[in-house]
Amino acid sequence: MTGMTSSSRPLLNRRLAEFGTTIFAEMSALALSTGSINLGQGFPDTDGPEEVREAAVRALRDGRGNQYPPGPGVPELRAAVVAHQERRYGLAYDPDTEVLITAGATEAIAAALLALVEPGDEVIALEPYYDSYAACIAMAGGTRVPVTLRPHDGAFRLDLDELRAAVTDRTRLLLLNTPHNPTGTVLTRAELAAIAELAVERDLLVVTDEVYEHLVFDDAEHIPLASFPGMRERTVTISSAGKTYSFTGWKVGWVTASPALVTAVRSAKQYLTYVSAGPFQYAVAEALSLPDSYFAEFRADMLAKRNILAGGLEEAGFTVYRPAGTYFITADIRPLGETDGIAFCRTLPERAGVVAIPTAVFYDHRDQGAPFVRFAFCKQAHVLEEAATRLKALSV
Repeated sequence: MTGMTSSSRPLLNRRLAEFGTTIFAEMSALALSTGSINLGQGFPDTDGPEEVREAAVRALRDGRGNQYPPGPGVPELRAAVVAHQERRYGLAYDPDTEVLITAGATEAIAAALLALVEPGDEVIALEPYYDSYAACIAMAGGTRVPVTLRPHDGAFRLDLDELRAAVTDRTRLLLLNTPHNPTGTVLTRAELAAIAELAVERDLLVVTDEVYEHLVFDDAEHIPLASFPGMRERTVTISSAGKTYSFTGWKVGWVTASPALVTAVRSAKQYLTYVSAGPFQYAVAEALSLPDSYFAEFRADMLAKRNILAGGLEEAGFTVYRPAGTYFITADIRPLGETDGIAFCRTLPERAGVVAIPTAVFYDHRDQGAPFVRFAFCKQAHVLEEAATRLKALSV
């Protein structure tokens, strides 16, 4: 009877039956057991700015946030989020009615979907997708409708005709991620304008995950969808501090949206964590006001790291899709004579002492993602150089 009730009904809610232990847990365990360099899970191996860390220590010592913070988030952080959106994008929000602080972007996504989606509603997501999207849609009782990004001219591209064709009378919401994890694609102004027109035409809500907003490279530009005509009142914009400031364990995220949308999302969020990360909220408020030079240096550092790992992967024989954003690289294993990314990633630690993530786990159409694997480059340069050296064993 292990794992079953007396009625033989499975213990796990059937909506979550397809979601077992995440691939990240499996690959991280493999990294530990083999002593491999872990380029699987996307977290930095160094902390972010010292002044931001000290701001958290100062808040702890001053007793700010050690008890429950306000439900919507501390006023200082909500004001800082508003100032950031205005300064970077010219988007004006009311800190009291149009901002909600969450336990990272992951909770913001969960709360938004639980609030806005009912059983039977269809949710369109770009695949490959961050794995929590599928689980959150399932928990809300929605139906996942994937639209596949496909490789073309060195990048993964959205087919706007395919997106339009995916919209039905049951479509409630578009769930977008740009810059996009895991492909590194950054949607262009023209693509975003077309998505905005579609959302207005079909009266769709949109949830945008913009956690990599400050990590765009080369000629790419991050443009919030909420800045397009007709989108401010129908878009829930989500971002967080973890990726931008390299404090992923703090789990501080935020939602900006119209008062009606924020009220809806807060109604769900208050029964998830209620509140979280009290002292860290004050520190992130200070982080958001760092000078532009911080963001420029952060991007330049990550660009150099991207190029180290991309060059190493190319030397090892992979086809490499150099990302326009995020801190992940997608590589095609077929030039190495391989076709199954999951099997490849399970043997890579023994073969080369490096851990990656098979991209197929982020697809409904597993065959579309089968030959692709994802590497994280948010590590110290010497770690990436060592990984590049180890990966050369694959081309011998």
